[in-house]
Amino acid sequence: MPTETPLTFEPSTHKNDVRRLRRAVKELSILNDLARDIGASLDSRHITNTIIRRSLRAIGAEQGVIALVDRRGDGEMKTLVRTLVGPSTGLALHVHESLLGWMQINKKPLLVDHPREDPRFPGVRWDESVRSLLCVPLLVKSELTGVLIVFNKKGTGGFTEDDQRLLSIVAAQSAQIVETARLHEEEATLRRFQDELALASKIQLGLLPEAMPAVPGYDIAGRTIPAEAIGGDYFDFIWLDDGRLVICVADVSGKGLSAALLMANLQATVRAQALLQLSPGKCLEHANTLLSRSTDLHTFATCFYAVLDVESDEVRYSNAGHDPPLLVSTNSGIDRLGTGGLVLGFLDHAEYEEDVVRLDPGGVLVMYSDGVTDAEDDQGRPFGEKRLRDVVRAHLTEPADRAVEKILDALRAHAGDHGQPDDVTVVVVRRESA
Repeated sequence: MPTETPLTFEPSTHKNDVRRLRRAVKELSILNDLARDIGASLDSRHITNTIIRRSLRAIGAEQGVIALVDRRGDGEMKTLVRTLVGPSTGLALHVHESLLGWMQINKKPLLVDHPREDPRFPGVRWDESVRSLLCVPLLVKSELTGVLIVFNKKGTGGFTEDDQRLLSIVAAQSAQIVETARLHEEEATLRRFQDELALASKIQLGLLPEAMPAVPGYDIAGRTIPAEAIGGDYFDFIWLDDGRLVICVADVSGKGLSAALLMANLQATVRAQALLQLSPGKCLEHANTLLSRSTDLHTFATCFYAVLDVESDEVRYSNAGHDPPLLVSTNSGIDRLGTGGLVLGFLDHAEYEEDVVRLDPGGVLVMYSDGVTDAEDDQGRPFGEKRLRDVVRAHLTEPADRAVEKILDALRAHAGDHGQPDDVTVVVVRRESA
């Protein structure tokens, strides 16, 4: 009967197997603990700090940083978050752009044990405290969303291939969680902004007239349609103590929130001057001075300011660079009310001329912002003043609110799919026929 040969094990092989097994168990424990700590969180700061702390402990590095890529920019890699964990602060804000650029191009792990001698980074002046580094990509669907970098292996040696393998697994396991948390926070920020924008829109609507003024012998209507949720156009009616009515239409530079803030400032300024019962020219002069002293050179506003005397049917006005309103009589004669001066806010001191016109029975005064005449169709052709005149003539005898809607309908038909790039304001004052 043949003798069986006993199985033998080389002591070194057995030790290596045990070492690898222990390392695998340790790595599995590290990954399980990390998954448990960050898996249920949507706080990107907590997640990144946890990833770095556990990575440093597992690999034996001194410091670490996670940089997230700003993918909303021009394609250049930028860091949105820097998180540092370690005893030293020398590297807190110092991650070389050349290192980030290399990762963006190659999207694979990078191990550098002698950074000043590494031929991949010629001319780079590394911080004196950087002895070695290990950098791995955070990839989501093959797209680089960030990088995880650890610096300076503790002890005398540098980072090993085992360190690189473990850190790569950490990055692969964490990338989607980090990205999900960041998207969640961006959505929360967007929701807060939208809520604030809705509130600002509500406040701005509250600054517009709640109802059209009831003026014996007159029919008045107005509409403002902002290009965005809020805008920089406005119109206003202010009753003076002597029974005259101030009618104001203005358009501030820009659109959106900044324009809305300037609009509110301008409205308060004009109202304050109007209540002093200054003449239109003096009112605009004072408003210009106040506005120019509180804004920069790139901020300005156009404004048409008129005072309607219902006893004499006269309109005294001054125009600060605004599109000239149209005074249309029943015989189809049209006057452009352009007398005035410069836009508001351009110079510290400016003078504004005045003029007086009379509204005949059946006559119409049409005030509007440049969002009307500048509106373009899909071929880039503006709506223009001629089309506006034609619409006004066609509806000269109709109620003021209907005339406003007809102008807006014609504007929408002209723009078509091109949309509304600018704020639009239309105010119609119609003297009733005798």
